[in-house]
Amino acid sequence: MASYILQESYWKNILYSLKLTSPLVKVLRMVDGDKKPLMGYIYEAMDRAKEVIAKSFSNREENYEEAFNYIDKRWECQLHQPLHAAGHYLNPEIYYSNPSIEDCSEVMKGLFDCIARMVPNLET
Repeated sequence: MASYILQESYWKNILYSLKLTSPLVKVLRMVDGDKKPLMGYIYEAMDRAKEVIAKSFSNREENYEEAFNYIDKRWECQLHQPLHAAGHYLNPEIYYSNPSIEDCSEVMKGLFDCIARMVPNLET
């Protein structure tokens, strides 16, 4: 056991794991907390977590591409809903600190999908 733990490759793998999981654990802690309503923060938190992961690997995509594919797959099937995009857009803290939020087609599509679901009559 001692010879395995003393190997350099073991510690490189530990560092790699920490770079990938630390930002995601922060998002999970935020989601699990009861301090404030999170609907308007989840979208931004995931974006920031992915940015931190990319930055920790000096933006070398080959180092985190497989992890991002897995994260995106889970995000798309469970968390990426129009309501999260609408909450992101309608959150004043995020909206006023990011003036280019209206340029994000994904957020705007989610907002409009959410509005269309709540008010199906186009004339209204």
